[in-house]
Amino acid sequence: MGDTDSGTGGGSPAARLQQLFEGRRLTPTQRRIAHSMVRRAGEVPFLSSVELAELAGVSQPSVTRFAVALGFDGYPALRKYLREVAPATAEGVPEISYNEYQQAVLGEIENLRHLAELLADPTPVERAGQLLASSRVLPVLGLRAASSQARGFAYFAAKVHPDVRLLDEGGSMLADRIDAARRAGADALLCFALPRHPKEVVEALAYAREQGLTVVTVADSAFAPVARHSDLLIPAAVGTGLAFDTACAPMLLGRVLLEAMCDGIPEAQARLEEFDVRATARGLFVE
Repeated sequence: MGDTDSGTGGGSPAARLQQLFEGRRLTPTQRRIAHSMVRRAGEVPFLSSVELAELAGVSQPSVTRFAVALGFDGYPALRKYLREVAPATAEGVPEISYNEYQQAVLGEIENLRHLAELLADPTPVERAGQLLASSRVLPVLGLRAASSQARGFAYFAAKVHPDVRLLDEGGSMLADRIDAARRAGADALLCFALPRHPKEVVEALAYAREQGLTVVTVADSAFAPVARHSDLLIPAAVGTGLAFDTACAPMLLGRVLLEAMCDGIPEAQARLEEFDVRATARGLFVE
């Protein structure tokens, strides 16, 4: 977002604000307030709630709700906190300036670092890969914000897995499609679950497990609402620095699961080579 230094314990007012907001589940209106605060970090501790509301282009009650969402009793408590903890930049130490777009990228880089640390133990991913590879039919579930993650996984998985079924639409037929996959030989279901978590996804996973499917889930947190309906959940954080979440880490984790699944399919490489031959013959891609 606004001015900050490069360390996680940055001393600038904007850095302190950024740390206060990171990882919070804020509404679009609340994120707008947060963005405005970071851009004018030096002034915010001295603004009234009405002045901050005008700065962000929101209502004064929205500012109050925002302060409560951050864990304060109200806006006066938040302002008092900011006056106490926002230090001046250390004399003689140059301050590095990042705009909100750069800050979003840096936040995603940090999410990827956390994912790399998680993958230091490859056991969960390897187990997931075996489960997905051994399922004769593989349903891949992802609704709303997670639909693009599910679609991307299903697109590539279909090149090596004989029967991948994308479940990216909710409604009364979702359970029917899970039933059909189970009857056709599905043993496992892969789910991408990202905030805000649709109620339908939670219900679909509960139903899938009732039907005997092993549920493998990629979610933004180990404490996501889908956790209690997952047999194996691997977390990958989403970025919250922009008005809409960014999901670089979940996407990369999906590709890692693809790799692990391919390792469990002996014919995977042959199928990829066969696809390349056919693609060349059909002229699918520009050389």
